[in-house]
Amino acid sequence: MYERYSGLVDRWVRRLAGPGADVEDLTHDVFVVALRRRAEFRGEASPTTWLFRITDHVVAGRRRRSLVRRWLFSRNAHELAEQPEQPTAHDQLERRERHVRLYAALDRIPHAYRTALILYEIEGLSGQEVADLVGVDVKAIWVRLHRARAKLLAALGGRTTP
Repeated sequence: MYERYSGLVDRWVRRLAGPGADVEDLTHDVFVVALRRRAEFRGEASPTTWLFRITDHVVAGRRRRSLVRRWLFSRNAHELAEQPEQPTAHDQLERRERHVRLYAALDRIPHAYRTALILYEIEGLSGQEVADLVGVDVKAIWVRLHRARAKLLAALGGRTTP
């Protein structure tokens, strides 16, 4: 299973976790959970759907723990900060800043909206594929995408949404 799906899981982890995530570690965690829970897989869903749900839960859990750690250690943030990478070109620096800004805005969006937006807009999946992976009706995905776009625009512009 790892050989067949590791590339796909790795890509999902990169997209869902954002910059700075330990993609290799998260991908490993996904397959550890899959191995531990393999008896629960009944074949009613495709293996990709099952693996996506595990990936989504693993990444969401890591993001939650990371937020808690950042909050707990924010008083000592100057001591814990990593040294930034030296850019090799101005374009790479601008791209990295846009990437960080995008994921900072995505972090302010509720998880369900964030996941739908990443899978549809960044991964390029169809609405039906997103619905199948997430386990909701395709109509709910369209609603989530509409709301996610509005929330993302507000987050990027510094405004708040209701």
